[in-house]
Amino acid sequence: MANHKSATKVHSQSIKRRDHNRQLRSRMRGALKSVRTAIDAGDTAKAQKTFRSTISLIDNLAGKGVIHPNAASRHKSRLTKRLVKVSA
Repeated sequence: MANHKSATKVHSQSIKRRDHNRQLRSRMRGALKSVRTAIDAGDTAKAQKTFRSTISLIDNLAGKGVIHPNAASRHKSRLTKRLVKVSA
């Protein structure tokens, strides 16, 4: 356990940050799932709409450092491929 006041503060900040990042990652996973289900159902209109918001969310998380930029690119690429495949 931390002995100094500054170390205690840093510890509590890291706990808050971890919880916040968990919430953001969970939100991303839910958004990815909703896009995938819309694509699999063949609902292209809903898929397009949720796709745009999901890509925005992924970019936002990569910019904040919650997920790695390469992971963000991988998610976006796979979603795009799935959407194009269904749209064509």
